[in-house]
Amino acid sequence: MSQESIRLAAVGDLHCTKTSGSELRWLFAQAAESADILLLCGDLTDYGLPEETHVLAEALSLARIPAVAVLGNHDFESGQQDEVRRILMGAGVHMLDGEACEIHGISFAGVKGFAGGYGRRALGPWGEMTIKHFVNEAIQEALKFESSLAKLRTSQRIGVLHYSPIQATVEGEPIEIFPFLGTSRLEEPLIRYPVQAVFHGHAHRGQPEGKTANNIPVYNVAKPLLQRTFPDRPPFRIVEIPKSEAVSM
Repeated sequence: MSQESIRLAAVGDLHCTKTSGSELRWLFAQAAESADILLLCGDLTDYGLPEETHVLAEALSLARIPAVAVLGNHDFESGQQDEVRRILMGAGVHMLDGEACEIHGISFAGVKGFAGGYGRRALGPWGEMTIKHFVNEAIQEALKFESSLAKLRTSQRIGVLHYSPIQATVEGEPIEIFPFLGTSRLEEPLIRYPVQAVFHGHAHRGQPEGKTANNIPVYNVAKPLLQRTFPDRPPFRIVEIPKSEAVSM
């Protein structure tokens, strides 16, 4: 660990399959050499299968640095998300779904998040009951994120999501799918409980970074995006947190 800073390596959208072991072992070994903490921002598996998760857990054993993760929509595909979470927790990963954790003096809050759109164009809970259920899911994820943020007790705080809390980091995707890539309802808790940075995935063709309304840096760390944006380096984003500031409040 650096004497002056703590380095975060963040990546999402690994989409681990049963044959991804070799690629992920290399990726996590590179992350362990470059960082002190690994952040995994959802879509950890391709179909949310236990078999895929075991491949991921085995590869993570080589990282030898603490890992913090949230699930993504792909991890729910087979209805076995609880088993996916259990396997990764058994491998020592700090799985966040409204919880918080502290590592090396930095606090982490995280949830998967959900869709719904941004700003004045965000979908409202009006009309058919199906629409109301959809919007309620976004509201519940935002409330869960706020609860997670409220638990943080250090001066350095990080938010971890799968869906994006701002439109800026999904731009580049087809405009028609913006509402399905995140929602500004996830930004509202960050205004009430500011953090030093937020990491998310999901938008494979979005932008690598943006800012919330209160100037919090937001990093889109979807692996396909990082591979295109930084083709000369391993596909994870390194952000350094000054160690002198990472102390309990």
